[in-house]
Amino acid sequence: MLPRLSAHLRLKSRRCLLSASVCATQAHSKTTFSGIGETGTKEDDRPITPWVRSVISGADLTRNPKYNKGLAFTDTERDRLYLRGLLPPAILSQDVQANRALLNVRSMANDLDRHSYLTALQERNESLFYKLLLDNIKELLPIVHMPTVSEYCAKYALMFRSLPRALFISLKDRGMVYQILKNWPERRIKAICITDGERVGHLGDLGVQAVGVPVSKLALYTACGGIPPSVCLPLVIDCGTDNQELLDSPFYVGLKQKRVRGEQYQELLDEVFTAVQRRFGNTVLIHLEDMQYENMSKTMAQYSGNFPIFSDDIQGLAAVVIAGILAAAPLSSKKLADHTFLIAGEGRAATSIASIIAAAIARERRHVNETILDARKHVWLLDQNGLVVRSRGDADTLDDHKLPYCHRQATPEKQSCPDLLTAVKTLKPSVLIGISSMPPTITFSEEVCQEMGRNNQRPIIMPLSQPGAEVKPKDAYTWTDGRCIFADRDTRTDSADVVLDDGRRFHPSTCETSYLFPGVGMGTMLSRSTKLRDDMFIAAAEALAKLVTDEDRARGAIYPPISPIRDISAHIARAVAQRAYDSGLATEQPKPSDLHHAALQNMYDAEYRNYR
Repeated sequence: MLPRLSAHLRLKSRRCLLSASVCATQAHSKTTFSGIGETGTKEDDRPITPWVRSVISGADLTRNPKYNKGLAFTDTERDRLYLRGLLPPAILSQDVQANRALLNVRSMANDLDRHSYLTALQERNESLFYKLLLDNIKELLPIVHMPTVSEYCAKYALMFRSLPRALFISLKDRGMVYQILKNWPERRIKAICITDGERVGHLGDLGVQAVGVPVSKLALYTACGGIPPSVCLPLVIDCGTDNQELLDSPFYVGLKQKRVRGEQYQELLDEVFTAVQRRFGNTVLIHLEDMQYENMSKTMAQYSGNFPIFSDDIQGLAAVVIAGILAAAPLSSKKLADHTFLIAGEGRAATSIASIIAAAIARERRHVNETILDARKHVWLLDQNGLVVRSRGDADTLDDHKLPYCHRQATPEKQSCPDLLTAVKTLKPSVLIGISSMPPTITFSEEVCQEMGRNNQRPIIMPLSQPGAEVKPKDAYTWTDGRCIFADRDTRTDSADVVLDDGRRFHPSTCETSYLFPGVGMGTMLSRSTKLRDDMFIAAAEALAKLVTDEDRARGAIYPPISPIRDISAHIARAVAQRAYDSGLATEQPKPSDLHHAALQNMYDAEYRNYR
């Protein structure tokens, strides 16, 4: 009894001292109090210490998005967690809450309002947000992700909330990056999506306002790939912006200076990656997004030996293109190596797709010892100056990334092709791809599509530019007499079939990278791979292609329905993890006996949990 009494007296003494301290603080404070509590006047500018309990309850619990369940708290939970009276008496299940949220989304006037509503939902109830997104991925994907997120980023300064949804590292933070990483509330980070905001689609340089892109990407890692949100980190590198409108705006939340490039930019990147490796290890997945292609390519080349690092704009899109072409093989009656590819567009996006295609062809033809140099002969590039060939006379001034695909001449009879139509007539490609991050200057005209139809029984046409594809689905089907195999990125995944004037119906496919990158992320984490190579993306493309059924192809689709995206991601994760183990890059030991089952078992469950 004496030890208990002594402990009781010490506790009572500490409470008295604390009470006296609080009273003394209030007595000396100039902050006024009234019946409604502290008014928060500015006369007392002395700092205070923010703190929370380690086990949250009461109002703090309802404000925590990770644990908040809204009106789904049971009577027992409301009593134990001090919620009685803080919520209306009704108890609504998560399904009812999700239905109500979906009605709210559908009642909004436009996609930007819908995106803002879903963002607010994510900030107050994480589980409900992911359940709503997963159960309605077909409808909500273009709202949470592209194209709506670009519009949201453009107006981010007006919508900024103080709730930290990403980590911001600027030039002013050099020398302190590791300490800043420690400020992030989660320790076990497994996936980081990094942007510097220099190239947000057709909107260009948005500076730190591009934060919405990594946030939306990581939301899809969770919803589609089952990666827990607690292990995901959106990271924005602020090196200024060249967008004068943002610099002139009083509401811009980033550094108000012209964008810094060169040595200072590289030094900051080096410090970021060094700090990431020190803090989170060398198996953390690095996803680069909306940076200049030159910077992304250089960064991936520099750090591919340190991390599993990739860009969805480069490997991700290219792998989805390959998956569609592989899935179309029963329709085109051609293997990958039997095709002739013509890629029309500007910038590194075109050569990035060409590189993955060439690697996939070399892999398919490895039994006959075909090299990557041989595989490149299947792929041709066309830019605003015509077909990229040496005979057109500007090979010395070509960008370096185009040189591997700068063939000697078009054919022995024709040395160069000044435009797309001439190139199609000369090369007779079976796959025509258009790609540009800006509204395309090279369009697929009626004559081009008709020529593709004359040269091929089932031509594959993929206008992938955003915004504004090179050709509309209905036009492509009409001009090829309904024989083309079509996929673009402008068509929404929930779009209706295209109906031609003669009544025939076709379902245009959406070349959506969300099919692929969440599964790649899960496979990388499942195996704890230290690197992410092109052959893993090819394996992911092959896995995605195998999920396309004859029923899908019969309606014109070369990608599976996106609704069972978790199962799609599990198959892709299995393929990526298996390739990591086969290549000796996996560090997760022992290897799970069933990788597909292991992927499903490790996926984040958005259902509400019961609380003690």
